[in-house]
Amino acid sequence: MSKAVKLALMLTATALVAGCQTAPKPLYQWESYQPQVYEYFKGEPKEAQVEALERDLQKINASGRQAPPGYHAHLGLLYLSMGKDDQMVQQLRTEKALFPESAAYMDFLLKNAKAPEVKK
Repeated sequence: MSKAVKLALMLTATALVAGCQTAPKPLYQWESYQPQVYEYFKGEPKEAQVEALERDLQKINASGRQAPPGYHAHLGLLYLSMGKDDQMVQQLRTEKALFPESAAYMDFLLKNAKAPEVKK
């Protein structure tokens, strides 16, 4: 066989092997997180958003995967807007633990959420 034919066969075999590889699994499981953020900005009822996010969080945990960055923080802010401070704190602390790069922002949110309102 000529060098050109050998090279063509080798390239074809390489392409076939590379094409058979499976795609890597996504790092995070999103479920309906992105549509729920959109619903938040549209002003949809927060209770329905929390219900959907909590349901999705159970699916994510059951699958052994991880929620994406911001998931717990968004859920925490929804809880804050509903007056559920204990659940808000829990979600923001979870976000901080899972994504240490968010620590400064989570600390800021926690500090300001607990600050008493100033009356004028």
